[in-house]
Amino acid sequence: MKARLKLFVLGFVSWVVFFLGARAFFMVYHFDATSQLSFADIFLAFAHGIRMDMAMAGYLSLIPGLLFALLFFVSGRILWKLWFPFNVILLALVVFIVVLDAELYVHWGFRLDATPILYFGKEAASSGDLWKSILLLILWTATTIGLSYLIFKKLRPKFYALEPTKWTTFPALLGATVFLILPIRGSFGVAPMNTGFVYFHKDNLYANHAAVNVVWNFGYAVQKMNKLRYPDNFYNEEETRQLFTELFPPFDSTTVVLNTDRPNVILIALESYTFRFIEPLGGLPNITPRINGLVKEGILFDNFYSSGDRTDKGIVSILNGYPSQPQTSIIKDPKKTRSLPYLNKVFKSNGYRTEFSYGYNIDYSNFRSYLINAGFDHLTHSMDFPQELNTSKWGVHDHYVFERVFEEAEKCSEPFFKVMMTQSSHEPFDVPMETVIEGDDEINRFLNSAYYTDKSLGDFIDKAKNTDWWENTLVVVTADHGHPYPDNQGLPNPRRFKIPMIWLGGALAKRDTVVHTLGCHADIANTILGQVGLRDRSFEFSHDLFDEGYKNPFAVFIYNNGYGFKTDSTLSVFDTIGQTYITEEGNPSEKEKTFGKAYMQKLYWDFNSR
Repeated sequence: MKARLKLFVLGFVSWVVFFLGARAFFMVYHFDATSQLSFADIFLAFAHGIRMDMAMAGYLSLIPGLLFALLFFVSGRILWKLWFPFNVILLALVVFIVVLDAELYVHWGFRLDATPILYFGKEAASSGDLWKSILLLILWTATTIGLSYLIFKKLRPKFYALEPTKWTTFPALLGATVFLILPIRGSFGVAPMNTGFVYFHKDNLYANHAAVNVVWNFGYAVQKMNKLRYPDNFYNEEETRQLFTELFPPFDSTTVVLNTDRPNVILIALESYTFRFIEPLGGLPNITPRINGLVKEGILFDNFYSSGDRTDKGIVSILNGYPSQPQTSIIKDPKKTRSLPYLNKVFKSNGYRTEFSYGYNIDYSNFRSYLINAGFDHLTHSMDFPQELNTSKWGVHDHYVFERVFEEAEKCSEPFFKVMMTQSSHEPFDVPMETVIEGDDEINRFLNSAYYTDKSLGDFIDKAKNTDWWENTLVVVTADHGHPYPDNQGLPNPRRFKIPMIWLGGALAKRDTVVHTLGCHADIANTILGQVGLRDRSFEFSHDLFDEGYKNPFAVFIYNNGYGFKTDSTLSVFDTIGQTYITEEGNPSEKEKTFGKAYMQKLYWDFNSR
């Protein structure tokens, strides 16, 4: 019995040692960030993280423990034939997660969770280049084979030396297995293990991330994919309702900026179009010369933010006035998206023809079910184009899609509501245009792809100006989300979420105008509807930015493990795992912090109830 118990304990300890090594690998892989930590912080990352390492080792030791207990009557040779293949499979999966996480953290800025499952396929794979992917594949294979060989050499003789034992061995080994509940729970208290257990640093998010056991984090996130998890209920339902009502008071009169109350509306969402492209927003010069000129012909919103950081979250925020969610995306759940209000449905119920056009594959990120639920009169996607035009990694390049949108608008009965999404400014930033922004590094290729999309948009506007429908058309140009490049790095960095919104078209009564009112994606719905007398409070999270009674504007941006609540003069960024404010600018008041928590609590309750 003692020999079997020793092997069981050795297996548990070996997993703990492996995870300590995995943490060291992660911190070496991200040496630049690690080098900015003090020796004490590095030590504390290991010291705090070992609790989660032991929890994960406990999970991985459960089935081997049951094998030892239930098969007390068989020889070690037979036990080895079951134990070894099972652990090699576990090892291969665990090493894969560890290696994948190290690279994805470079691009995503958070430890691996359920996100790759949400964006399985091209999207998840796009974060790395081919050669790096090959090297990581080699690393995964070599590590798995090397550790498997080490296990084979060291433990096989120990297993072969085991003799069948008496039934009295069973309760002892079963008890040892049951004892794993202690490291799995991570505490003797009411609260079981969660990511917040290992957060120890008040200011450095990377130090906290380094302490996380990524395999535990991934498994926990997958288990909770269909629910938003709020770390605490800050307020009861009545308090939350009162605070939310203060944030979203009844509509007042609106400032009308159109010369018609029944315009055609074309809503264009530009892929990853950070404000850093737009010179009038303080961005780099000569990246978007067409947009830079067009803003003088329309209305520029210079204080505008995306709700989240992914395309599928952006489109829901734009069309449904619904904020992004941490760690999940409502677009993945057709039952939930079916219950949302839709901007296009409001227009459709008022006699508009509604259409959606983009160059992506319609099956990307569950868009098919989402767009079917949206009920557009017509959809155009990559498979509706000739195969020879599907030359982008993601589908059809922007200028072809703009041409199709123009052709469809020419044939469309008025009034119409059209939505278009671009995709060419997504990684890998390959565009069908002679290079204008020189440089083969990622940032310059990104800037060059933005130039291409800008040119495609400008050509579309030029053609539209010569049509009969232009004089009765509002064109709203925004982005699906921002981007960390160039110079917007940092997951909770508000500049990463700052994007343009520009109104153009012959239906505008005002031109060469800048609106300074702070707003975000969710406000698009009621801001547009306000111009046609159709504002709708079913878009609960949406303001009318032209509402004359909207006196205390704010914007909320949401990332994987937190959110930012921004006013004109303050910013507070809250980390929902560590339950602490990691950024405070402008001395935000307790009332403003309260509003941010109430906003998120309302979002969590609303999401989970759909």
